[in-house]
Amino acid sequence: MNKTVNINLAGIFFHIDEDAYLKLQRYLEAIKRSFTDSQGRSEIIADIEARIAELFSERVQNDKQVIRISEVDEVISIMGQPEDYLVDDEIFEDEPQTAYRSKSATSRKLFRDTDNSYVGGVSSGLAHYFGIDAVWIRLAWILLIFGAGTGILLYILLWVLVPEAKTTAEKLMMTGEPVNISNIEKKIKDGFDSVTETVGDVAKNVSDSVSNAAKKIDVNKSANSIKSSSRTFFDTLGDVIMFFFKVFAKFIGVLLIIIGAATLISLIIGLFSIGVANVIQIPGLDFVELANAGNTPIWLVSLFALFAVGIPFFFLFYLGLKILINNLKSIGSVAKFSLLGLWLISVIALIVFGVRQASEHAFEESYTEKTELPITATDTLLVKMKGHDNFNADSYHQDRFKLAYNDNGDKVLYSSDVDIIVKSTTDSVAKIAIRKRADGSDYEKAIARAKNINYDFDFKNKTLLLNSYLTTHPDNKFSDQEVDVILYLPESSVVYFNNSTRHSLHYNTYDGNIVSRDDTNHYLKIGYEEALCLDCPEEGLKVKVKTPRLKIDDKGIEINAKDGKLKIDESGIKAESDDVKFNIDSDGVEIIESEE
Repeated sequence: MNKTVNINLAGIFFHIDEDAYLKLQRYLEAIKRSFTDSQGRSEIIADIEARIAELFSERVQNDKQVIRISEVDEVISIMGQPEDYLVDDEIFEDEPQTAYRSKSATSRKLFRDTDNSYVGGVSSGLAHYFGIDAVWIRLAWILLIFGAGTGILLYILLWVLVPEAKTTAEKLMMTGEPVNISNIEKKIKDGFDSVTETVGDVAKNVSDSVSNAAKKIDVNKSANSIKSSSRTFFDTLGDVIMFFFKVFAKFIGVLLIIIGAATLISLIIGLFSIGVANVIQIPGLDFVELANAGNTPIWLVSLFALFAVGIPFFFLFYLGLKILINNLKSIGSVAKFSLLGLWLISVIALIVFGVRQASEHAFEESYTEKTELPITATDTLLVKMKGHDNFNADSYHQDRFKLAYNDNGDKVLYSSDVDIIVKSTTDSVAKIAIRKRADGSDYEKAIARAKNINYDFDFKNKTLLLNSYLTTHPDNKFSDQEVDVILYLPESSVVYFNNSTRHSLHYNTYDGNIVSRDDTNHYLKIGYEEALCLDCPEEGLKVKVKTPRLKIDDKGIEINAKDGKLKIDESGIKAESDDVKFNIDSDGVEIIESEE
């Protein structure tokens, strides 16, 4: 059973084993003795203690964990022994091997460099992190701001999330230098030397001393480089693999940042535009209100959609920053759980809105109005369709709804979803039935929307003029409104459908409908559940022979052309074209028509 001691190191509270505490105490006292006569001694000691506290914090998993002597030995190996770092000129005479190895393995961390900043120090910090001049980073910000416009938002996010390099240890980590006693002392001494240079001649002596020391450091670095080349093949291979892994991880981080930022900006711009459509009447967004059959406020749907989609992409953006920036500030557990709760609320709200919207199409009901037409079995009926100057109906998209103004200047919802159905009847007089259909959340709402559909037709001089469009009030919303025009024509009567009716007729006859769109521009005689074309050309056998290739031999005669062929031999006669195949042999005559 070992005794533990509570210590306060650089403002951080630790539990430490008694043996570890005694060794740490001796280590710190030795450091203080080494810097007895050094300039800036108090700053050096404070930064060394802060760095040791930071190393302890990285190795402590929870507040109750006790620091043992092994952790102290590990920290001392990183920081170096005090006797290896003599003050003044001796600090540069013999750089320990441990310190160099630490530097070779040290990676830069991203901080804001406020010592060389114009605004927040973000550009200087990024320049240190990527090892380039800060001018290029600032030029990149200018391009992002005036180009894509994302630079301001990204700069603000980095300014908020990236910590400032305040301590000497943080400034060393920012430039990629190992944080040990030697570099901490050198960093602080360089700070004092830069101030002393403004005083007078003392600056020159200090500068010469630093210059000589730098040359010695280069020599030592070369020696250490030669020593490091003796690593085994497998160590080198491992370093190469880790390098490419880190490069790949950085690439993934950049990709996540680009995707997250682009999506967030697009969501903010797009959903904000839709959300304020009711207030400022943005052109081209009327369809949003038309499709909102549930009458849910558009701004509320936009807001929840922004949270439901934007929050995951924000965390994607944050993950990319975490991959690139090891020491990125955490947004905190409170913020994380708050965003998670807001996301869940938004998803649930959108599901509720979706169910409410879908329920508006749960019931489909129809309302039919019938009218007699003075057409008998001996009459000929001409059917045409007419449009409207204000309603530019799209024949190829009959289910498309648009907004327009009628002749009275009122805004109406219109569509070209009008179908024509023709059926035969044994009655002596023709009838026309206008069947209006619409959706609703219940029977009453669906039938009310169907009755509110406006559709007109005119009949004059045995000519039926049908509207090619239907209209309704915008308050009825888009509810799959459609109109079926059903014509009941007496048997033996004749009807002629003008080409304007083509897109309202069905492709084929079915379920009692006896006229298709291929029957337009022809006179049709109504029979029992069929329509007979009176002016259609008769179909017969056609063999087209153009630029023939004639072949005559003992077997018979063969004529081949582009559109057909004819063959006469002892087995009989065979003719073939695009429309029909004709065979005459001992079995009889066979005619096969094509199924086009």
